[in-house]
Amino acid sequence: MGSLHDGGSNNGGRQEEARRRWCAVTGGRGFMARHLVAALLRSGEWHVRVTDLAADIVLGPGENEGLLGDALRDGRAVYASADVCNLDQLIKAFEGVDVVFHTAAADSSKNNLQLHYKVNTEGTKNVIDACMICKVKRLIHTSSIAVVFDGVHGLLNVNESLPYPDKFPDAYAQTKAEAEKLVMKANGINDLLTCCIRPASIFGPGDIVIPTLDQCGKTHFIFGDGKNRDDFVYVENVVHGHICADKTLSTMEGAKTSGGKAYFITNMEPMNMWDFLYMLHEELGYKRLFKIRIPLVVIKPVSYLVEWAYNVLLHHYGFCPPQVLTPTRIKYLTLHRTFSCNRAAEELGYKPIVTLMDGLKIAVKSYIRLRNTNSY
Repeated sequence: MGSLHDGGSNNGGRQEEARRRWCAVTGGRGFMARHLVAALLRSGEWHVRVTDLAADIVLGPGENEGLLGDALRDGRAVYASADVCNLDQLIKAFEGVDVVFHTAAADSSKNNLQLHYKVNTEGTKNVIDACMICKVKRLIHTSSIAVVFDGVHGLLNVNESLPYPDKFPDAYAQTKAEAEKLVMKANGINDLLTCCIRPASIFGPGDIVIPTLDQCGKTHFIFGDGKNRDDFVYVENVVHGHICADKTLSTMEGAKTSGGKAYFITNMEPMNMWDFLYMLHEELGYKRLFKIRIPLVVIKPVSYLVEWAYNVLLHHYGFCPPQVLTPTRIKYLTLHRTFSCNRAAEELGYKPIVTLMDGLKIAVKSYIRLRNTNSY
């Protein structure tokens, strides 16, 4: 009786294993991608192939004993070193995969058109080609709200009918728009279904916003008049948007409705940008903040000087530091940028699963815990 029961259990396990499918996440060690990989593993529906540039995966604080470490040990997750600029590596990484979540992109803080075109545009074309060669069923592409931003005009509650601008403020926005066009155009070719997710300003555990604010201590800087509104999105809501898109494309009706489309994903709680940063600052424990407002007439000349110094370092010394304060960055920090998620709600069934305030508290708590253990 015992042997029969054991055999039945093993058979059930094999059936469950057969039902579980493979997906791949490009740029899988990035900020948002790590949360996406974790969500896919938690769902129990997927084996996950994590792809990134490094030759081998290096687990961060808590990962070895956590979900990802367990999944790598028992085979529910595997790591594949793959550069999106290398088609052969992508083909190998996508073999046997049903769905690809393409999150890999060049560092947005480096305004280098050659780099961004190679990674964001040509890299995305390689991802599409590899999907078609490997007969991948669905491609969910991580785009950006930046694809509709011209750096001149503010955006208030705009929807997906807003066209791409004639001119983009930086290389990142330009090449992400080019990549998005490629992904949408590929929908329906060789049975590949595609969808683009345009997240707002992402925050959450592992982001760079909170450590930057922490470094400012009790000083809260405000650029310009401080009245611009922005849309923020907690990282788990971005992940949820990607999963909603995949589930929608997996149905016949959903594929007809959403295939080849792009969707804004936000927390649906637009607010004054500087108030949001102030809330984060306070949550970090800085209760009595010194507010320093810097007028645009002062900050703009400084930003042009910083950009000049950056270009000198890049072209004469080959050194490419992050562009912390540039004319382009000032545009992102001083203009309205809010977006409607109505289409995502109606067609993908998306709604935020974590509120802005809850996400803020979770993110800061996570950062403080890691900071206190010198793990950040």
